[in-house]
Amino acid sequence: MFPLRDINPALHRPIAVMLILLVNAGAWTLVQGFGQDLPLARSLCEYALIPGELLRLAPVGTVIPVSPNFACQLEGDASAWTLVTHMFLHGGWFHIIGNMWFLWVFGDNVEDAMGPLRFVAFYVLCGLAAAAAQIASDPGAAVPMVGASGAIGGVMGAYARLYPRTQVITLIFLGFYWTTVAIPAFAMLGYWFFIQLISGLPALGSTSGGVAFWAHVGGFLAGVLLIGPMHRPDYLIRRAQQMERRFFDSRHF
Repeated sequence: MFPLRDINPALHRPIAVMLILLVNAGAWTLVQGFGQDLPLARSLCEYALIPGELLRLAPVGTVIPVSPNFACQLEGDASAWTLVTHMFLHGGWFHIIGNMWFLWVFGDNVEDAMGPLRFVAFYVLCGLAAAAAQIASDPGAAVPMVGASGAIGGVMGAYARLYPRTQVITLIFLGFYWTTVAIPAFAMLGYWFFIQLISGLPALGSTSGGVAFWAHVGGFLAGVLLIGPMHRPDYLIRRAQQMERRFFDSRHF
């Protein structure tokens, strides 16, 4: 299932969401060279999160292939900043486009509930929780981890808690046939979370690379929990009042 849009208009311009989109696009352009081999490989070696290196569990000198032509060599001097920098990097065009699309679909309404400054803090905290979950699943992993998926998973968890019955127009593939249906947010996002959870189980203890499913799980759960203390009830009350006013005005147009 792939979300196309939600039937949940935002009441404010999503300033923080657009800023995060720009930062990701800037990193993809200026740091990763639009995914060209050399800048992409260099970005993975320098700014990706490598749990085994960060925790000093992977031997110094370990060589990690990151493309057919390039490899990273661990030097044992990983910076804690990779806990943050990794969430603004991506591994390819589909990776960044998919992540940014999910952020655009669900982020504006979550920002509506807390304002732009809190949203930025919330986004980073969810990204850190996602990183912690992935590290916990394999502390000695020597595989570079990049992507905004964990932080965006937090946004999706918050959305599921705030707007569970909101309809999400979803693209569904059934073999060679595809269609669009309106699905309640709790069902669409709950299904996404379930897929991440069951997909992550075989990855426990695995030394091979792949999708960071436990980062997705950790980010989603962080979003569900953090949205409680971090949202502003007065924003939601004002939002409900404005939505009711819009509905009343449309009925009497």
